[in-house]
Amino acid sequence: MNIPLIDLKAQYKSIAEDLDRVTKEVLSSANYIMGKNVIEFEKEFAEYIGVKHAISVGNGTDALVIALKSLGIGNGDEVITSTFTYFASAEAISAVGATPVFVDVEKETFNIDPTKIEEKITKKTKAIIPVHIFGQSARMDEINEIAKKYKLKVIEDAAQAVGSKYKGRMVGTLGDVACFSFFPTKNLSCAGDGGMIVTNDDSIATIATALRTHGSGENGQRAYNLLNNITEEVETFKGGDDTVYNPLKYYNYLIGFNSRLDAIQAAILRVKLPHLNVWNERRREIAKIFDRELKDSNVVVPTIDKENETVYHQYVLQSDDRESMLSRLKEKGVATGVYYPIPLHLQKVYKDLGYKEGDMPVAEYLSNRTFAIPVYPELTENEINYIVESIKA
Repeated sequence: MNIPLIDLKAQYKSIAEDLDRVTKEVLSSANYIMGKNVIEFEKEFAEYIGVKHAISVGNGTDALVIALKSLGIGNGDEVITSTFTYFASAEAISAVGATPVFVDVEKETFNIDPTKIEEKITKKTKAIIPVHIFGQSARMDEINEIAKKYKLKVIEDAAQAVGSKYKGRMVGTLGDVACFSFFPTKNLSCAGDGGMIVTNDDSIATIATALRTHGSGENGQRAYNLLNNITEEVETFKGGDDTVYNPLKYYNYLIGFNSRLDAIQAAILRVKLPHLNVWNERRREIAKIFDRELKDSNVVVPTIDKENETVYHQYVLQSDDRESMLSRLKEKGVATGVYYPIPLHLQKVYKDLGYKEGDMPVAEYLSNRTFAIPVYPELTENEINYIVESIKA
C-alpha cells in the first residue's frame, strides 16, 4: 500500500463537478482579476472567521508582509516570533526591513512559549507574531497580556490553523490582525497560491487593501488620506472591471505590492469553504484513532491544550530514532514529512543575528525528533489501520 502525506487528487474527486463548473464560469466570464468571486469570498470568509474585514492577497507570505506594513512596521523595528515554524513567518519580518527576534517553544504543543517572550522585548520591539503551529492555537491570553503591557501589536500567523478555536473563539479573531494561507496543502486550499488578511480594525483594513494593489486607485487614496489625516470624497470607478481597464489605478498614493487573489482561486475557495468544518472534524476523528492506538507505542503523540480545538493541519509524532522510523515507514509505503529539521534561529540566512546552537534547546530538541504522518480527511479506514500497524511494527 502507498499512502501519500496528503492526497490532493482525492479531495478534488470528492467535489470535482462543482470545481469544474465554477472554473469554467470564471474562464467564460473573462473577469480574471478581482470581481464578483473575490468580493464574495472575502465576505464569506470574514463571516466564517467572525471579523469585519477580510482582504484577499496572492499568498500567505504576502499576507504577513502586508499586515506588517499596514501596522507601520519597518526599518529599525523588531518583531518577536517563534523559531519553530516555516521560514515565511520570519521572512516577512525581514522583507519589511525589520529584525526577527526568535523565542523558544513549548515542548508539548510546539507553540511559542509565552513565558520566554518578555525577556526578548526591547525599545525597538513593535509586534509579536505567534504562529498557531500544525493547527493548534498558541496561548493567546498570555501573549495578548504581554502585548498590552508593552503596547505591542499582535499578528496571528494562522496559515496552518483555519477553523481552529481557542477558548471557544476562532483563530483569526485573537489579535490585531491575522494572516491565512490557501496553499494547496492547507486545510482550506486553492489550486495554486492564495492568502487572506483578516481584522476588525478599519484602518488596518484600509491600508492593507491599498497595499495589495500598488497603493493605487480609490483604495490607495483612502489609505493616503487616512495616513495624512485628510478628509475628502474619494472617487469610485464603476465603468468596468480591473481585468480590462480602470483609469483610477494609474494614480498612485503608496508604495505597495502586486498581490491579488485570482478570480479562479476565489471561486474554488468558495466551493471548498462550506466543506471546511466537516473536513476538519474528520481530521480530528482520525487523530483520535492515532492517539488511542499509538499512545503505548515507542512514539510520542501530539499534546492538545484543553482550551484548544485544533484542526490537525499536521499530525506530528516524536521518535528517539526518527531516521530509522522514517526509513522503515518509507519501505512500507507510508509517506512522512519532517517539520521542521532546522529551527529558524540556526538557519544560515540569519547567521548575522548571532544565535548559536543551544540558545533555544526545546526547538532544537524537537527538530531532531518530530515527523508528520498522513491525516488528510479522505483517508480510508484501511489506510488508517495500515498507518497504525506500520508504526507499531
